[in-house]
Amino acid sequence: MVSDKEQLRDISSMGLKTVIAELPPASAGLCLTANVCKKITSQLIGAMGKQDDVSVQLEALDILSDMLGRCVSTLVSFHQSILTSLLPQLTSPRMAVRKRAIMALGHLVPSCSPALFTQLAEHLMKELSRGSPGANTRTYIQCLTTITRQGGHRVGEHLEKIIPMMVKFCNVEDDELRENCFQAFEAFVRRCPKEMSPHISMVIKLCLKYITHDPNYNYDAEEDQEDSMDLENGEDEDQESDDEYSDDDDMSWKVRRSSVKCLEAVISCRRDLLVDLYGSVCPALVSRFKEREENVKSDIFLAFVALVRQTKPPHGSALDAGAKEEPAVTLLKKQVPTVIKALHKQLKEKSMKSRQGCFSILTEMANVLPGALGEHIPNLIPGIVYSLTDKSTSSNMKIDALAFLHVLLSSHTPEVFHPHIKVILPPVIHCVEDPFYKITSEALQVTQQMVKMMRPLEKRSSFDAKPYVKDVFSSTLKRLKAADIDQEVKERAISCMGHIVSHLGDQLGGDLQPTLQIFLERLKNEITRLTAVKTLTLVAGSPLKIDLRPILMEGIPILGSFLRKNQRALKLNTLTALNIIVTNYSDSILPEVLHLFFQALVLTKASNTGYSDLMKALTGPFYKAKSSESMSVHRQSYYSVAKCVAALSSACPKESSGTVNNLIQEVKNQRTSESVRILSFLCLGEMGRTTNLGGHKELKTVIMEAFSSPNEEVKFAASCTLGNICVGNLEEYLPFLLKEIGGQPKRQYLLLHSLKEVISALSAENLKPHVENIWTLLFKNCECAEEGTRNVVSECLGKLTLVNPSQLLSRLKKQLSSGSSLARSTVVTAVKFTIVDHPVPIDTLLKECIGDFLKAIQDPDLNVRRVALVMFNSAAHNKPGLIRGLLTAVLPKLYSETQIRKDLIREVEMGPFKHTVDDGLDVRKAAFECMYTLLDSCLDCLDIFEFLNHVEEGLKDHYDIRMLTFIMLARLASLSPAAVVQRLERLVEPLRATCTTKVKAGSVKQEFEKQEELRRSAMRAVAALLSISEVEKSPIMADFVNQIRMNAEMATIFESVQGDPISGAVESMDTS
Repeated sequence: MVSDKEQLRDISSMGLKTVIAELPPASAGLCLTANVCKKITSQLIGAMGKQDDVSVQLEALDILSDMLGRCVSTLVSFHQSILTSLLPQLTSPRMAVRKRAIMALGHLVPSCSPALFTQLAEHLMKELSRGSPGANTRTYIQCLTTITRQGGHRVGEHLEKIIPMMVKFCNVEDDELRENCFQAFEAFVRRCPKEMSPHISMVIKLCLKYITHDPNYNYDAEEDQEDSMDLENGEDEDQESDDEYSDDDDMSWKVRRSSVKCLEAVISCRRDLLVDLYGSVCPALVSRFKEREENVKSDIFLAFVALVRQTKPPHGSALDAGAKEEPAVTLLKKQVPTVIKALHKQLKEKSMKSRQGCFSILTEMANVLPGALGEHIPNLIPGIVYSLTDKSTSSNMKIDALAFLHVLLSSHTPEVFHPHIKVILPPVIHCVEDPFYKITSEALQVTQQMVKMMRPLEKRSSFDAKPYVKDVFSSTLKRLKAADIDQEVKERAISCMGHIVSHLGDQLGGDLQPTLQIFLERLKNEITRLTAVKTLTLVAGSPLKIDLRPILMEGIPILGSFLRKNQRALKLNTLTALNIIVTNYSDSILPEVLHLFFQALVLTKASNTGYSDLMKALTGPFYKAKSSESMSVHRQSYYSVAKCVAALSSACPKESSGTVNNLIQEVKNQRTSESVRILSFLCLGEMGRTTNLGGHKELKTVIMEAFSSPNEEVKFAASCTLGNICVGNLEEYLPFLLKEIGGQPKRQYLLLHSLKEVISALSAENLKPHVENIWTLLFKNCECAEEGTRNVVSECLGKLTLVNPSQLLSRLKKQLSSGSSLARSTVVTAVKFTIVDHPVPIDTLLKECIGDFLKAIQDPDLNVRRVALVMFNSAAHNKPGLIRGLLTAVLPKLYSETQIRKDLIREVEMGPFKHTVDDGLDVRKAAFECMYTLLDSCLDCLDIFEFLNHVEEGLKDHYDIRMLTFIMLARLASLSPAAVVQRLERLVEPLRATCTTKVKAGSVKQEFEKQEELRRSAMRAVAALLSISEVEKSPIMADFVNQIRMNAEMATIFESVQGDPISGAVESMDTS
């Protein structure tokens, strides 16, 4: 390779590159790789020193880069000498040498030692501080950018010195140098978010200054001429200007592009600055939509898309009813007219890249602001039609235009589209007939949405859809009949035709029945059956009352066969379909369906379906169950069958009285098996819910006796029954229930359960007259010593508060200051039950005062602190909007509860042994559970580095908490990889400790199982960390993975948690 002959050099360097590319990865544990690399390295370093022959240098740098990229961790002993030989290459007169040296340094950075990294960083800073701008300065900045991208978190500590130098270079009149500065800023923003915080406003200011940097072009003149200028004229002018000035010398576009990319990085990484960005960055981006350079324009569009995307309210806050609109959303709405004005002309430009950029912005805006583009649709339609009909339009262009049209149709009301259907429908129909399956598929989706628009079923519309029915129907039918097309097109054609039948079925005339027959064919096909079931559900539910009888006779048995298939989605959709068919077509097919259900569920072959036969078919399996296994039939079946029995009784009122007497006898008879007693109780309850059972006087006694049964399931069934009967006969049973709760302390738990059933089932109107009595009674029992009873009291209080929130919530708040810690814990738990996952009237009131209830996180009593954390967790999970605004105040309290407190750990003597008890464990566990929930619902409000401090502590805590923090670590690896990489060294040690800990030889079986589960969980976290490309290059991680691989037991666990052999798992990571 170092010979003078060029051919020999080329052949030998290609050979070396091939050898390095084919070496097994260092992580496979073979010594071969390490030995080969070590042999070559010193010779390569020698070859690089050959200043006289550049081609040898280039080959040596290339091979060294490849080698560092693949096996950097095996060359630790050479790192210092590699660095020493690479640094001089940065001043080489040849640009290619400088570039390859930078690449090699980039590969070296992730796994070099901190001392070596500091040496490199200080060398670069020293050279930059000399301050003479030139080719070398550009090289040093490029090198800094590369090492920031590769091992960015380490650059963070040097930023205070680096940033002022960069700002100084931005003011030098050298466009390439400016471009390099902005690329460096972008890398800093993405890789060192925390350290960049103080400098962000200055970076934004610089970007905004240089985003308009175009000294050789006058945009104002272009705007003045735009209206007056003729097209032929324009061509002549272009030729003239070409002679005067060549664009090849103009580098200013590179500055504009790099500054826009830097802005995009700021927008993507700093959602907390969103409102400020709308003030400064948004208008600047919109004003630059006129950019003349296509590459720059597409980056401007991407930056604006990132801004709109960040504006989308975070996951969870959409659930909060009555929540104020986020300020950023309001600011975006104000920008809509300006954006449309800037884009709508560009939608008709020749450049496809520009049009695709416009569509990506508009699609994102339609998603984030449903309905906001309504008044601008007349301006957008010509552009969409142009992109669908223009002969030169590419497939991707059409797909983008159709995707935007679909989002636009889905997010706006039908009325705004009615005037434009005439113009927009023909090109869409034309796309349905396109030979390329992806275009067809998108076009069918758009057609389906347009059918819904033409004739919305929710409200009456004055629009006349008749002229369009034939075109829409025939084009969709062609695709529906075709058997040799793509699966996606098949499914969308079925779905689209389903919408045509369900919205316009009464205008199809003779075409309707043949189309329904095709649906039947698709129902018989395994590949299309799920889509066909969904479509049948849609058609059966249509208010047009489409005549399905011709296909139901054959279709119902097919649907019945699906109930026996082992495919959950198919079963669920089939049940929905049958439910709607029975509701809307019961006159023609009810006997069929009943027969089918009993075949599917009870497996009886009886075709006569009288009252007593049905009753026997329903309850038969419970009589067959042996008394010893009262729950041999699935628990849910008891409740479902009880509901069926009640429904049958209400359909045959003459029979119901006899049934009630029979059920009472079954319950009273001590010889009856447990399963039959449980079912009989539940049947009585369900029947009592809808009919007044006041005539059966012995019922109360029978239920109260069952409360003494030795079988817990029977007791619980009796408790449910009492509640349900009370719902159907409030006047008689509610006073009885309240009296019993007061007078029977031993049965209080079961009686309170009955009361909970009553409160859950009754509407607010029915409950209001009784609220005071129930409220008083509950507060008498809120200090009960038994936690189970207190929990039921809390649930009753919470559900009762939902009946009249304006009065009762404030009364709950008053109870917070009561002296007893038990009462406080009951009140805080009651608040948890007022937080439900759908919008309710209490939400706005709760948002105002939830802060007062959260103060309980600092309560002196341990249990109150725990239930306050559980309540906070429930709010964060179901209604994050309630607590988002309070996080700055609550998080420090939450984090302080994750600390181990020595004063809560005590020793208990158990015979000859001493046992340690940690009273603070439950509170810590609750705190870590809250942290896990916040990762999902409020990630944007967390300081990830502070969060990671406490995750680190959790990794060394008790078994339960370690299990939780391992899962959190795996989540964080995908949500905030950059932050995890910065903390990697501190995270790996606890993982290593868990994986290498051995259980003492004489321990019980549970200890071994616990340790095994901990190891598996830790290994999952390791696998998740390795999915971040930089992690594997870290020396500490490479060492740990090596250790796992060398230990057969650990290697087996690691393989099993990721489903790949260990070598493959690590090899498949990105090692570029």
